[in-house]
Amino acid sequence: MQKDESNKELSIEESFDELEKILSRMEDDETGLEETFGLYEKGLRLIKNVSSSIDRVEKKITILEEEE
Repeated sequence: MQKDESNKELSIEESFDELEKILSRMEDDETGLEETFGLYEKGLRLIKNVSSSIDRVEKKITILEEEE
């Protein structure tokens, strides 16, 4: 299992791109079971980060709408 190349937080768009790459690798018949589990875990972390990012944006929008 590979470690993440960096600990920086990806943008929502970058996360979706990475998720697409992960999905393609998981669907590849050449990908072994152990690597697939690692990719699955990485994908779950990305989804959690995307969800948190979207929640933060929604809260900002709500605050801005309340100020009007």
